Amino acid sequence: MAERRRTTGLTIGDLSRRTGVAVGTLRTWETRYGVPQPRRAASGHRRYDTGDVALVQETLRLRTSGLSMPLAVERARSQRDGAESSVFAGVRRRHPDLRVQLLAKPLLVSLCRAMEDECCAEAERPLLFGAFQRPGLYAASRDRWRELSRTARSAVVFADFAPAGGPGAGPGAGPVAGPVAGPVAGPGDPVEVPVPFGSPLHREWVLVCDSGDRPGCLVGWERPDDPGRGPRRFETFWSVDALVVRDAARLCARLSEEYRPGTRFPFWDDLEGTPPPASPETRRASSVLDRMLGYLSDGAT
Repeated sequence: MAERRRTTGLTIGDLSRRTGVAVGTLRTWETRYGVPQPRRAASGHRRYDTGDVALVQETLRLRTSGLSMPLAVERARSQRDGAESSVFAGVRRRHPDLRVQLLAKPLLVSLCRAMEDECCAEAERPLLFGAFQRPGLYAASRDRWRELSRTARSAVVFADFAPAGGPGAGPGAGPVAGPVAGPVAGPGDPVEVPVPFGSPLHREWVLVCDSGDRPGCLVGWERPDDPGRGPRRFETFWSVDALVVRDAARLCARLSEEYRPGTRFPFWDDLEGTPPPASPETRRASSVLDRMLGYLSDGAT
């Protein structure tokens, strides 16, 4: 009997009574923002854990304090799970059905260039994020990203740049004196966000284009293989599903604030709400492209 009580968990009514959030509101939050995320009992009914009580209460507190709902959700999740510093792991946790493939760097570069051309360059006023690991790797793409940022609403790049105000700080990383709005792309220059030592972003390759007309993201995690065994390889997923892209953009926006203390990302309003999911046609086309990448990757090894 004790085991049965343990596995049953809280009903949505229990969660509503403990948090003071109406059942209808909880269902809306689940649909639009993925909070809370219930498990399903054998009967199919929603069941929640005590951790969901704290998550809902913290989300409500942050929302009441004036934060937008997406930001309140991200902050509440971060406080529950610890600061989420991996875009790869964060998006995968939210979308476990994404297909991950092992791609060699040359193939990943080609895929990244294609997404930059199709999504970043053609989108209308997108929010752009890129993670390049090291400044030298970004230097090879700096001119390209400067061109992309000219028509973007905001362009933010992450790498092992010198800390803000330190020697060699990039053009987007100046001294910070008190809370300021940022990162905002200046004319022709994406904002350069220094990634602290030990962050998972040091091993990640990220491209995110959040826009209403051409969303897209590509995220790779570099495997710690022996460099002498061949080209660098990355466990990679990509998506043009606006829901996946929006979650990746929110993670990047939060990290841009965390890694530049005293700044705030000024375009959270653009990340509000939940965009429509990818159409069945888009999902089918993506599945075919995933299969093609798999064949190309196998042929390259």
